[in-house]
Amino acid sequence: MDYKDISSNPVSVILQLVGARWKILIVKELLKQELRFSELKKKLGCTPKVLSACLKEMEEDGLVIREEADTKEKCVEYYLTDIGYTLRPVVEAMQKWGQEYKKLRKLQEKLNR
Repeated sequence: MDYKDISSNPVSVILQLVGARWKILIVKELLKQELRFSELKKKLGCTPKVLSACLKEMEEDGLVIREEADTKEKCVEYYLTDIGYTLRPVVEAMQKWGQEYKKLRKLQEKLNR
């Protein structure tokens, strides 16, 4: 995505960059460690086509770096850029909110019985 095409609304910006389900999960995994394509695919369970498209877009947006490993096997590793790492508090807030939501829904279901 060209920087000029990014919305002026701050919430829209993050949705444009990582709003797709797989992208935020890619960030979550890459916050832990750099990973090969096959490792990401295995952890996420998405198709290679979807993963490849997401990673390409994230690379173009300056969130991910694609690096060909200097090994006998042809393999590619992905890791977050400095900008990508700034998403850590967003991911942590989403995890916290998701846990809280599950607790509240469980309590709500108990009360409605």
